[in-house]
Amino acid sequence: MDLIGNRTLADLLTERAGRHPDRACLVIEDRTGAVTDYTYRETLDAVRRTAGGFAGLGIGRGDAVVIQLRNSAEFVFAWFGLAWLGAVMVPSNVANTAAELAYLIERSEAVGVLTEPAYLPRFSEVLAGAPKVEHRIVARGDGTPHGFVPFADVASGPPAAPAEGVCSEDVVEMLFTSGTTARPKAVMITHANCLWGGERVARGAALHGGERLLTALPLFHINAQEITVLAALTVGGAAVLLEEYHAGAFWPRVRHHGATSVSLVAMQVRTMLAQPPSPDDAAHRVHRAIYAINVTDREKDEFERRFGVDLINGYGLSEGGTVVTMSPVFGDRRWPSIGLPNFDRRIRIVDGDGRDLPAGAVGEILVSGVPGRTLMKGYFKDPEATAATVRDGWLHTGDHGYLDEQGYVYFFDRKKDVIKRAGENVSASEVEFALLAHPSIAEAAVVAGHDPVRDEEVVAFVVPASGEPPPTRDEITEHCRTRLATFKVPTRIHVVPGLPKTSIGKVEKKVLRARLSEAEPEPVPGGER
Repeated sequence: MDLIGNRTLADLLTERAGRHPDRACLVIEDRTGAVTDYTYRETLDAVRRTAGGFAGLGIGRGDAVVIQLRNSAEFVFAWFGLAWLGAVMVPSNVANTAAELAYLIERSEAVGVLTEPAYLPRFSEVLAGAPKVEHRIVARGDGTPHGFVPFADVASGPPAAPAEGVCSEDVVEMLFTSGTTARPKAVMITHANCLWGGERVARGAALHGGERLLTALPLFHINAQEITVLAALTVGGAAVLLEEYHAGAFWPRVRHHGATSVSLVAMQVRTMLAQPPSPDDAAHRVHRAIYAINVTDREKDEFERRFGVDLINGYGLSEGGTVVTMSPVFGDRRWPSIGLPNFDRRIRIVDGDGRDLPAGAVGEILVSGVPGRTLMKGYFKDPEATAATVRDGWLHTGDHGYLDEQGYVYFFDRKKDVIKRAGENVSASEVEFALLAHPSIAEAAVVAGHDPVRDEEVVAFVVPASGEPPPTRDEITEHCRTRLATFKVPTRIHVVPGLPKTSIGKVEKKVLRARLSEAEPEPVPGGER
């Protein structure tokens, strides 16, 4: 057994509350600016009561519950309350459409949903066709629609004891991650994965018990869960969660909350640099920013100089239990390196035949680990995809990079057909799947284009169906909006007479990508840019 032991999220929270009952654990700032603080004792009590409420509804070990909430105390209490019972949280991106929600619910075999009033119209459409969803809960609003139970009632029940028999390798969460298939796969995350994730961040970033870790990144992503919440719990610090991100207000809120560490992505760095400079920009307690997704050298240097904080670059993925590499806090960071392997990690760079490559040679990044402990347990009910991804104790990431002579890792390109937009992963295949549902589209190909603020944009090439009038850009956009979250909807659409293909009929996306760096292709009549 490793240093995590046979412990669970319930054990972690109970241990910390026992040692630091009156220390700040959770700080929530909602979109109106209202701030609510919870000590470790109060957080533990709220989690136990929420677990008791879930149990009273009939939710128990192994049951999956979809949660679609913004950053909030209710999200954290529900996450740990389900873990307390041995149940499984399925976080949903708040931008998900009704079609995407239906897929999550069906694929995860969820028996319950928890949401807030803003998203009820989407759920009303979905739940009519989801008879297995017995438990419907609404939080963070006045009034309770028919068929729903108020979260306040759930969270005020008698406290529950931790479920018996729950072990560290039980699944506690299913994260839907974009990949190269038409539909996202459900990554099974265990209690051990979560505890290891917090431990890695705590050690890699040299965190201590007085830390106040702040993020405006969403809790429905593993980044905020592990780099902020679980890392804070690991060291007995406080997790400070902002419900919304506003570039002009971010550093004032950092100062107000006395944050000592923040988690950022490139979009936030760029939008903050676009704000007018203030003499207070570097007036804060932050000693480092844990960071992902590269910006330019100029942007990195300007940000560190203006805001007086080091960007600690890193790399991770859901299948790998988040963080895989981090730049040394006290050593040479070697920008744009994504750092060195974390203390429990081993990295290999291999060619297409699985042979190790020398320093400087680009190949696939492989990560060693144990499924269910330091790597994902697998993809839910998808043994073939699991076996293809984790082989002989090595996670095949599909990402490409290289090592230097000292073992620093450098990122080269992302997984095939995954577009990174403002910190969100967009599956090109999923967007193509939505485009092809349009009756006037015969073929579709989606690639990444450059976006100076959001890293990449979603660019679609579509071929009109024979005998049909070419669809306009506005028609295609509206069609996609009914099937995809806003960040997945193509921002550039080219209606073209045909797509470049190989001799076996495969679309040559490298040709389409090359077109983006040249003159814009001429759309056929009716196709608008």
